[in-house]
Amino acid sequence: MNEPIVARHWLAIAAPKAAPAIATTTVLALARIWNANGAEHSVGNAALMTVLSAGAAAAGVAAGSHTGDSTLVGTAFAASGALAFAGVAGYADGLPLPLLLWSLATAGAYGLAARYWRTDRRERVAHERDMTERREEYAHIERVETLRATTQIEVARTGAAYAEQLAQALVTRATLPGFDPRAVESAGLPHLPAIETSKEQ
Repeated sequence: MNEPIVARHWLAIAAPKAAPAIATTTVLALARIWNANGAEHSVGNAALMTVLSAGAAAAGVAAGSHTGDSTLVGTAFAASGALAFAGVAGYADGLPLPLLLWSLATAGAYGLAARYWRTDRRERVAHERDMTERREEYAHIERVETLRATTQIEVARTGAAYAEQLAQALVTRATLPGFDPRAVESAGLPHLPAIETSKEQ
């Protein structure tokens, strides 16, 4: 039971690890572009982002209380945090506060992602261990069945060779003078009708 070995590209391995930083950096860049296009010190834009952030957080609370789906709840709260972060980064007039929020958001995103990565790694290790045990069990069964089949073939081959030698010996013995088939049967050997027929002829 040989399975193909699939080598993953280094980008496929590194992409999940870089995703939180890419997400927070993208939000920061878009918020600063928004800041340069009129969001700086705009109360209306800040109020809009506050309402959207509060709405996403309320959706996360509602999803958690009704469905209990941790992925949905995590997505809603991540959206809420991203909207709040974008609102502050778009409203502020300098870079220090947005960069501080970016570093906190990135650290928080990596903290949350690390939990899912640990769970995923545990599940992957358990799956690999289970697959290894199954492969070893199937390989053992395959070896045992191969030995059993080989033994049966050898026994059948030995039995066929013995029967052929016995038949050859009986044929040779039947050609000798004074051969009596009844004596062979009384000795416990099988009945030989072909030889008997040839003698009667």
